Amino acid sequence: MKVEVLRITEVVDALGHENIQSTHKTTFEITKETTLTRRGDCVIAVGATKGAADLNPRFKEAVKKKSARITITIEVGEVKEVVRARGSPQISFTHPTDLVVRKSGYVCGRTVAVRADKAASDLSRELVEKMRDPLHEIKITLMVEDYRTSASTATCQT
Repeated sequence: MKVEVLRITEVVDALGHENIQSTHKTTFEITKETTLTRRGDCVIAVGATKGAADLNPRFKEAVKKKSARITITIEVGEVKEVVRARGSPQISFTHPTDLVVRKSGYVCGRTVAVRADKAASDLSRELVEKMRDPLHEIKITLMVEDYRTSASTATCQT
């Protein structure tokens, strides 16, 4: 058996906002919206270049595989945080403005990854402090990996 790894990457650029709290215990969200109230405690970036519906069709297809593993890298300047999550066949990518990563398996049109190892409240406070600055650019890289096995042909000589 031969194992092949399919990797597809999406990059979303966004901005910080003074009202970023990053205290939600089960999710984090990136949004194309530019306004944010203090009630949006899961939002970690605003003014995003993409919502769930805008992601590449190949990326979406790969995330829908049961074996999909997703690595989300959040960068603000030199501060970086990595979140690991899973895909799901139920993810629909229909929301026009939001990208939501969840610790649970719950799925809606905003969901882009489930079973994450971190939510907004788990992100480093150093990163969150930088995300509170509206002048800081935030780079979110989503990379999906799908491990596939395929039969290889063996040659026997007698």
